[in-house]
Parts: sequence; C-alpha cells; structure tokens
Amino acid sequence: MPRILSPFAICLPAFLVATVAVTVRAEAVAPNPLRDQLEQASAAYAKAFNTGDFTAMADQWTPRAELVEGGSRLEGRDTIVASIKAWRTRHPEATLEVELRDVELVAEPVARVSGVMRFKKKPGDKALESRFTGLRVKEGTVWRIAESRVTPAHAAALDDLEWLVGTWQAEVADRATIEITYEKALGGYAIVGRTKITPKPGKASLLPNGIEAMEVIHADRDAGLIRAWVFDSTGARAEGFFEWDGTSFEKVMSGTPSDAVRGRVAHWVQMISPTGEGRATTHMIERSIDGVALPDAPPMHFKKIR
Repeated sequence: MPRILSPFAICLPAFLVATVAVTVRAEAVAPNPLRDQLEQASAAYAKAFNTGDFTAMADQWTPRAELVEGGSRLEGRDTIVASIKAWRTRHPEATLEVELRDVELVAEPVARVSGVMRFKKKPGDKALESRFTGLRVKEGTVWRIAESRVTPAHAAALDDLEWLVGTWQAEVADRATIEITYEKALGGYAIVGRTKITPKPGKASLLPNGIEAMEVIHADRDAGLIRAWVFDSTGARAEGFFEWDGTSFEKVMSGTPSDAVRGRVAHWVQMISPTGEGRATTHMIERSIDGVALPDAPPMHFKKIR
C-alpha cells in the first residue's frame, strides 16, 4: 500500500483491495507441515516427561541417540531414558515445557531443531530455562531424537547435585569416622563441602587430630562443566570436574599430595553413586602418583544423618 493517500489510492477498485488482503493473509498462515510435525513431537516429549510415561519417552529417541548436557555425555536410548527417569524420580512434581524456535530440513529425513526447555521442580517455582539444539530423524511417521545438546541455565547447573546438600557419615572399618556436610552458597551458584575424618579412640594414626578438608563445587558456564576444588589440612590440594554416566557421578581430579607423600602429581576418579533413601556410595578408582598406578580404594558407604 502507498504511504500517503493519492487519488489513485482512493480510486483503487474494491475487488483489488480484497485480493491483496487475501493474498497477504494466505502468506501469513501458509502451512508448514515439517514444523507442525516437529512441534507435535516436542509437545509429545513434554507430555511424556510430565506424566512420567517413560515408554513414550523412550519412543522419542533413536536406539543410538546421544545426549550432551553440560559436561556430561550419555549414549544410547536406554541410558538416556534411565538418567531422565532418575532425575524425575528425585523431583516427582517437576514439569517441562518445550518451545521449538528454529527448524531446518538438513536432508530428508533429517531435521535440525533448536529451542528452549523450561523446567519447574514443583508448581509455583520459577521456571529455569535451558537452550537445546539437536537432530531429529524421521522413522516411519515418527520424528525421533538422534542427537541433543543442552546448555543448562547457569543458576540450574548444580541441580543434579542438590541431593548432596546435608550431612553424610561413613565408617572406615573400625579405624575412623568420616563426616561430610554440603551446603549451597553464593546464592545457589556454588556448593561448599566440609569434611572431617576422625580416628577412632585408641586407634594409632599418623594424624591423631584427624584430617579436615574443604571442597568448592561451581558451574563453569563458558566451559559447560561443573568444576570442583579441594583443599585439606595436610596441605594437599586438587581440582577437577564432574561427569554423569546416567547412574553415577564421576569426579575426575588432579592435584598435589601432602608433603608426607612421595611424588608431586596425583590423579584419581571418585565415583559417587546415589543409592536412594539418603544413602550413597563413593569409590576412588584410577589412582596414580607421578604416573605410577595405585590400587583402587575400597568403596565407602555413606548415610545422610541430617
């Protein structure tokens, strides 16, 4: 339409005006079957999550699908669904909303998608947003997820470790008691842990006063990792990052042992497995000092006492 009225505009035949209007309206609502199908698939994914229908959830993924979220990588439909089910079990009132923003047909039958997921742990909570990109593959009439990469909201990055918050205790045979207290800090952007290892009365120990340690866990937004730093009263220090394999957290650590230990560089992986009902097992594996392998430590079984 002209920007100003002119005699020509005033005299424009009514039927032509109607034709232009109908054309513009038709273009605005032009059907997009691909987008419609992918929006329906996204809605079905959210519905499966919200209702706890993990059979329907599994049908959303290809058998060899891959999910990358933060610093964690899960491979295979069964592993992915088991991880989602475990998270949903810890947060039974959680809800999910999926907003599909961009769709691109890469090559029949593969489509690239991106958008936003909004989680609420329980009704009334503020929604936490995560961005996602992925590939969906059409198998028959179903668009299944072959690959998904999720960037969690910074404030929500530590949610998967929130179950740690509290005080945990374990007995090391008849030699010592270990007590660890985790609490949120810095407005929820960090978790701080304090450990006290106390020798049993009457038991000989190189450290009769025990050992104290402090741990800081923080989400690295740029790297997409959850990082950890540990310092203890022997002068040892270490840093590393968390990974999630669908059943256990792996804390991959490197650092400097105390002066009482020969060697300068220590490496280990700490497996942390929540076992339900306020219990967890930790296991130190792949240990080495200056490249010399050490035996795995025995598992330790913790109970949350408060």
